Amino acid sequence: MNDQLFKKIDITVNGRHRTLFIDQRKSLLEVLRKDLGLTGSKEGCGVGECGACSVIVDDVLVDSCIYLAVWADGKTIRTIEGESRDGKLTPVQQAYVDEGAVQCGFCTPGFVMATTSFVEKNNGQPVTEDQIRKSHAGNLCRCTGYQNILNAVETSMEACACKSKEKKE
Repeated sequence: MNDQLFKKIDITVNGRHRTLFIDQRKSLLEVLRKDLGLTGSKEGCGVGECGACSVIVDDVLVDSCIYLAVWADGKTIRTIEGESRDGKLTPVQQAYVDEGAVQCGFCTPGFVMATTSFVEKNNGQPVTEDQIRKSHAGNLCRCTGYQNILNAVETSMEACACKSKEKKE
């Protein structure tokens, strides 16, 4: 084994600090799935085109299949597994259920993370359908059809806008 290929990294995944010794050639997706057992993010295309592997790294949505794990050293990573709390779905996850934006489910974790990132960046501000489409252009679905996904994003935006208003009052 070539020790020069391995590097120690410190990451925080879903609120939990982890120290790992990893092969520097591994993608973040490989580390999440194989080393940490977080299998929610999926490998679809392996080249950053489908979005099935989308995670949030330091508040930026990334395709974890083309993001080297060593780049995550010192960063905070959020995966689909860390979104719900005590078995309660987030407003984004609930919107996907309510709007029927799920069929086979393979792409759903990536879409949910893309929507979460979009909702957090827009923080309850009004958005257009064009903005929603552009923000989710890196995520592909083969079976649902995009209208229900667009509906889920809009419902998520409304739910989060209501929560923002509740906090202010």
